[in-house]
Amino acid sequence: MAIGTDTGARAARLLPGMATALLIAAAASFVADTYGGPVLLLALLIGIALNFLSEGQRVGPGIHFTSKTVLQIGVALLGLRIAIDDVLALGGQTVIILVAAMAITIAAGLLFARIFARSNAFGVLIGGATAICGASAALALSSVLPRSENKDRETIFAVVSVTTLSTIAMVFYPVVAKFVGFDDRLTGILLGATIHDVAQVVGAGYAVGAEAGDTATIIKLFRVAMLVPIVFVVALAFRKAPGDEVGLRRPVPLFAIAFAVLVLINSYGGVPIEWKSALIELSRWCLIAAVAAIGLTTSIPEMLKIGRSAVAVSVATSLVLLMAVIGMLWEFG
Repeated sequence: MAIGTDTGARAARLLPGMATALLIAAAASFVADTYGGPVLLLALLIGIALNFLSEGQRVGPGIHFTSKTVLQIGVALLGLRIAIDDVLALGGQTVIILVAAMAITIAAGLLFARIFARSNAFGVLIGGATAICGASAALALSSVLPRSENKDRETIFAVVSVTTLSTIAMVFYPVVAKFVGFDDRLTGILLGATIHDVAQVVGAGYAVGAEAGDTATIIKLFRVAMLVPIVFVVALAFRKAPGDEVGLRRPVPLFAIAFAVLVLINSYGGVPIEWKSALIELSRWCLIAAVAAIGLTTSIPEMLKIGRSAVAVSVATSLVLLMAVIGMLWEFG
């Protein structure tokens, strides 16, 4: 009886904040569906605009829960979008190009962070978000990075910057591909390997053609699949990092393990199609609500303290990824 009472009390404590984040997520989704635009960025901006709501004690616990636990549930469920056969269909050479490009990008994030006097954690955050899958990767990586005074601010910046750069890339990268003389297959590889967010990859790819769109989508899903090993490495690297008083309790967070398990289950048809569609949609809503919750806890004056150096790190890292992929496709594509 006590357990049920405790659970009910905790649910009642979390519900106002969770409902607030979900309401913002619904508003952002409506605007995105009606007028267009990246839904995660819209949820973040609406959340930031309503930042004053987070000052109330009633909504605080639920907003914090949504920004952490609900986020991790959403990332774990992304595993249902990926199957091992899709990765194998890419071919060994393409996989090597993608892995090399991702490693170069994360290394570039670290390098530029040092050049512009930012922390290693910020370099990993920008490099990983750029290399893997944009805002979702930024949120997943942030959850395993050590606590610090600037962590939330840097996470918000990473989400905003990679989403903005991804939207710009959706417009200009197909033009770049045509300029360098790539056919539809190579264009699809380029778009899937360099544009940060899935929606923008799909939009850019199918704007070029069916072959480019299909190729870009598979390439992008491979990058999403790399979220687990990269989160694993980052979690190990920062397990006892300075500034984290207690360190990570486990080398790999549970949501990353769940992600990997769901990839395996999906690969062998273990999820009925109706459930799969519903769970993928649930993942989408979890991520939107989590970003809205992060926005609610973000102060614009605090965000402005991030500085121009952070912008330079993000832009430079994205350009390194673009040039690395073009160079390798010229050489090996």
